Order: sequence, then structure tokens, then C-alpha cells
Amino acid sequence: MKEFGYLRPSQVREALALVAADDGARFLGGGTNLVDLMKDGIETPTRLVDVRRLPLDGIREAPDRGLVIGATTTNSDLAAHPEVRRRYPALSQAVLAGASGQLRNMATVGGNLLQRTRCGYFADPSQPCNKRSPGSGCSAITGEHHNHAILGWSDHCVATHPSDMTVALAAYDAVVHYETPDGSHEIPLSGFYLPVGESPQRETVLPPGALITAVTLPAAAAGPRARYRKVRERASYAFANVSVAAALDVEEGVVRGVRIALGGLASRPWRALVAESALRDAPATADRFGDAADAELSAARPLRDNAYKVTLARNLIVAVLTELAHRAE
Repeated sequence: MKEFGYLRPSQVREALALVAADDGARFLGGGTNLVDLMKDGIETPTRLVDVRRLPLDGIREAPDRGLVIGATTTNSDLAAHPEVRRRYPALSQAVLAGASGQLRNMATVGGNLLQRTRCGYFADPSQPCNKRSPGSGCSAITGEHHNHAILGWSDHCVATHPSDMTVALAAYDAVVHYETPDGSHEIPLSGFYLPVGESPQRETVLPPGALITAVTLPAAAAGPRARYRKVRERASYAFANVSVAAALDVEEGVVRGVRIALGGLASRPWRALVAESALRDAPATADRFGDAADAELSAARPLRDNAYKVTLARNLIVAVLTELAHRAE
């Protein structure tokens, strides 16, 4: 690693000022992604501003009876929180499906939102990567890409977003809150991540020096009939080939409400709005679930070696929704 400064402020405004004063400064949460990239020489901050002493941890009820999740809350504490498990079970399941217990004990909610969308070529300086070196090319398109994107990718990058947590947050219509020197701001998670486009190195809409302070979950999204399922190549500590976060409300065999988000398929959590639209007020049957999945995945553009993801995603969507429909009965 290159030498860097380290500071540990106790107030949000102090942290913002420290980063604003140094173009090479970065906020440090649990460090489970940033420190790895520093070891590989991909990230070379001049200063780390540790935010773990800031008053941004904990989970509390929001005015609308949803939940406010502090940005420095660890993933372990998030997954174990009784109200998250009871009211937003897919979120707890998603966090537990991500990484190892040791990493969950360190990783923070804010840091999880900001982990880099990446693949093996991103961490290999000997290979072209537009995300690491804009304009150099994307090695994965013609190289190793069996676990890369089939939705929303561009010729500039085909990596998939690695987070399990954000897939569930997308299904629950989460809102991200952040601070800048100009004040407090918020943005729905649906607008937080940028399409990959021609600038894959820029992944979110956050302005430089912004600090995530919390994530809120609306009360309207709460409910016990929700599920997160992840298919991966080994039992633990592996990114998803495909994952599904879904919630289903069924009355007398008819879908009255549905939320579906997909992971492992795109550069950002993919909200399956086409499938949701096809299912509202439709019979809650496996055939209709399959038709809705087909409609969503009709936009897929598989690469040479990852067309299997289309079938896998379809089957996983049908399986999760069928399970939830049976629970409703």
C-alpha cells in the first residue's frame, strides 16, 4: 500500500470537512471492500476518514412506522434486529446470504451500498478495464464472463453488482439519506445507482464528498410474506449467479400486491417492474409467474457463456413466488 493519513472524527460535519479539504480522501466504514482494493493498488486514497465513531448507528422506527437504519450499523446487527426479521424478512435473509460472519461483523450498511461493481478484471492491472481505467476496454466481453450481466449492460462494462443487501432494499423501496456540506438530502434507491452506460467508473448519483447517513424502509413495504433466495457456486462467501428478493400479497388466489428485485444480472439491483405489472390482479399460479418472468427477461442480452442465467432467473422467480403463494394459502 501507499502511505495514507488516518483520521477518526466524532461529528458528521467534521467528517465532511475533512474529506472536502482533500481530493484524495475517502470515508472508511468497515473497510471490507475499500481496504482490499487498496491492497491491490486499485484504490490509492491519500487520507482515510473513519466514520465508525459518528452517531450514525442503530435502527429505530420512522415517523411513518417504517424503519430508519443508520449507515454505520453493521450487517450482522441489521440481520439480527427483531423488527427487520419480523417486518422485512427478505432483508435479513439477504444480509445473511452475503459474505462470511466475520465480514458481516465489520461491514456497514453505508459501505455495503457503496461497494464497487466489479469482476476479476477490475482487480487485475495487467488487463484492460473501463471501470478501473476509462477508455481502456472491457476484457470480460470476449474473455471470462460466465457470471456477468445479462440485463442493462453496455459495451463498456458487463460486471454485476455484488451486494445481496441492496437487492432486498430495492424490493422494499428503500430511500438513501446522505449529507453534503450543503445540507441533508435523500434519494430513492431506485435512482441511486447509475446505468452503466459509457461511464462505468461512476456508479452512483452521490456527489463527491457525500456521506451516507441512513437508509429508510417505508411501512407500506412491510409484511411477513417475503423471501430472498440466492443461487451461487459455493455454499458461502460467493457472489450470486442469480438472486431474487420478492414479497407477495395474495387474496383468494389473486395477486393483490407484488415486489420483485433481482441480483446477479445487472450492474445494479434490478427491480422487476415488468414482471410486477404482469402479475397484479392475476391468478397466483406457477404458469402466470412463469409468464411474468419471461416478460421481464425478454430484455436479456446474454453473452457467449452466460445464457444459462436466463433460465436460472426464470426458474428462481417462479420458485420463490410459488413458495410465497403457498404460504398465503
